[in-house]
Amino acid sequence: MTSPPMFWNDVVRLLEAETPPFVIEAWVRPLIAEMSGDRIRLLCPSALHRDRIRDRFLRQMRKHAAAIAGKPVEIELDLAAPAPAEPVPSATAERTSTAPAATPAAKPAVPTAERANRMQKVRKHEQRSLPYTFENFVVGACNRLAREASLAVAQGTQQNVNPLYLASAPGLGKTHLARAIADARARTDGRVIYTSSESFTNQFTGAIRNRKMEQFKKRYRNGCDLLVVEDVQFLGGKTATQFELFQTLSHLVGTGARVVLTADRLPGEIKGLDARVSSHMTAGLVATLEPPDALVRREILRAKAASGGVRLPSECLDLLVDVVRGSVRDLEGVLVQLVTTSSLLKRPIDMELTEQALAKVSTLRATKRRLEPGTIIEVVAKLYETSPAALASRSRRKDVTTPRQIAMYLCRRYTQQPATAIARAFARNHPSVNNAERVVERRMLESAPFRYRVEAISARLDELERQPATA
Repeated sequence: MTSPPMFWNDVVRLLEAETPPFVIEAWVRPLIAEMSGDRIRLLCPSALHRDRIRDRFLRQMRKHAAAIAGKPVEIELDLAAPAPAEPVPSATAERTSTAPAATPAAKPAVPTAERANRMQKVRKHEQRSLPYTFENFVVGACNRLAREASLAVAQGTQQNVNPLYLASAPGLGKTHLARAIADARARTDGRVIYTSSESFTNQFTGAIRNRKMEQFKKRYRNGCDLLVVEDVQFLGGKTATQFELFQTLSHLVGTGARVVLTADRLPGEIKGLDARVSSHMTAGLVATLEPPDALVRREILRAKAASGGVRLPSECLDLLVDVVRGSVRDLEGVLVQLVTTSSLLKRPIDMELTEQALAKVSTLRATKRRLEPGTIIEVVAKLYETSPAALASRSRRKDVTTPRQIAMYLCRRYTQQPATAIARAFARNHPSVNNAERVVERRMLESAPFRYRVEAISARLDELERQPATA
């Protein structure tokens, strides 16, 4: 038999030839293989993971291992031990330190440095099995601008998108995009610094305390091609840190480096944020990510289920899409609830099981008022001093086509209607809606005044969403 790592890699390669890549990444890559003689011991990160490997892959693994070795190879599954906890000194520990030693029958704790290393490898594999890329980011009207702007930063185009400020409620994908940008730039050998506002603050205060400000400034300013700072809302009230970040951003933007900031709110909504810092953060492009619409929810659930090798019946998928209208994290939570219940009860996923899973997560139902295309058309027409009838006309005048395209774009963003239904509201076919989306998103990237106008209309629609629905 060849060396253990090479042998297991050969088994994985044979699996890859007959299994979709995303399934391999989700389930096979996180495994840690230990070999002894004619036995392979696979360490799994969780009991659910172990059960999935046993049910879906174990027979294939044994077949391929036997084919490579020329004889049967036993494969057993086990759970990776959690990393040992650090001993915490306490008054109780001090009082018992002089007590008699434990009896010989008491074995020492099983977790060792070796097991800790194994668990660290499992965590690394888990992180690698769920990469943050632009390819696995599900795009829709709710997040298309943010995705296109992020891709532009990653590819080094659209120099005016600097800094890029990504804002959304938790769980809507801003961290996914931020990491995708960082990974893409790092692959081009650029020097990337990825940090959080908390880490930046701690490093800054530590540099002041230890009189190492020069080293701190060199780290963040010299030779940096991309700086990503997550959760900048936590800088509110930290005046000294804000000023240092302001100086850092000014230096990086001035030298052509790219800056990406993320937060759960817009800069103007961060209490205790200096006006100069807020202005600098919004000098490039502010892109918001909204809760996913029905089309995006469906694609997210389908992709997540497929990546785990889970078959999700169409009627169950329809029910999940209709009921779960929160964040991407909410969708993942319900899907995990459903898949785990199915695995533990050894039952196939059906409508009954789906309804049970949804009943346990009943708080995810939407609370916002649902806007209709007609309402959005009226708002846009009023702000552009025209009429809904004009937007539905065949006119190609710029003072009609611009608000028409904006209205189509906002209908995709704020309603649950498919492109065909939105097109009917404008007496057109659905390709015109898709074209309007592309035109508006491109103009928002290229023209700040146009972007401000669209954001102003969006603010008005946000107000309407928060109003209670009339009977």
